[in-house]
Amino acid sequence: MIGSIARRALLAGALGVTALLTACGDSEAEDPNRIVFAVLPAESQAASEPLWAPLIEDLEAETGLDIELRFVPNYTVLVETMRAGQIQVAWMSALPALDATRRSNAHIIGRIENREGETHYRSVLITQANSGITLEDVMACGQRLSFGMGDARSTSGTLAPLAFLFGPAEIEPSECFREVRPANHQANALAVANGQVDVATNNDVGLLFTERQNPRAFANIRVIWESPPIPESAIVVRNDVDPAVTERIRSFFLTYGDTPQEREVLDGLEYGGFQAADDSYLDPVREMEASVDLMEARRSGDQTRIAAAQATFDEIHARVTAAQEVQP
Repeated sequence: MIGSIARRALLAGALGVTALLTACGDSEAEDPNRIVFAVLPAESQAASEPLWAPLIEDLEAETGLDIELRFVPNYTVLVETMRAGQIQVAWMSALPALDATRRSNAHIIGRIENREGETHYRSVLITQANSGITLEDVMACGQRLSFGMGDARSTSGTLAPLAFLFGPAEIEPSECFREVRPANHQANALAVANGQVDVATNNDVGLLFTERQNPRAFANIRVIWESPPIPESAIVVRNDVDPAVTERIRSFFLTYGDTPQEREVLDGLEYGGFQAADDSYLDPVREMEASVDLMEARRSGDQTRIAAAQATFDEIHARVTAAQEVQP
């Protein structure tokens, strides 16, 4: 099935979650003015902390809250620790943000815009600059190439390639490639640049970080496919955070970026600012999920399953189309 690689990686991540939850206890939300803000960094924690820390310091100063910045190793841990109440606010890409609204008693308070003012980004496939590998080579399968897939719940690293590339071609990555290695974007970029995998997923924002932090590696990477636009990341807050505290946090993000100092902080993160958003902005991700589910149903041959998946896809697709028609 199309999603088998993602599901196996998700299960592996869940083992680490169990250990983490046992070690940390059930909840850290006893003080309403203490907030744990979690991030899954695009780069290593060592490279990301200097970029995120100034934003969190400004958030503390503006809101008067006691905020701990916490980095997590993968999206499964991010969603599960939020579900357990150990995290109150998080930056998440769109698919785990959707998971959080379903499973972690959370909602969206804002979405990110990039430095060009756009609220979307793109998934990409990358290979070594001089490899000679083309997209046609990738889609030919034959178990000749090694492949770096993204985090199991990564929007751009896993869902988008399945929804937009492999799924429509009825390709199951585990059957197509000689080897499939799930990893984060930074690891995939370095693995491609160093010739450790032939092809890998990434996204255009992740490549900007690679170019800044490791220009030599970036020079050895070539993009061979990019996806249609996918929604940018979100700021997610648990529903049991005091509404007044949530409003202070929301107000901070929606007004951040007015001063030169704030612009410098955002530039470091490759952001242009934040826009108001609610859970409906995730409908394009719901549509991507539904398209993968429909393709899996068709592969199964089960007519009842196919009919149910088609109905779900049609409903979400109609909603996304209607929303696009009313946009200016």
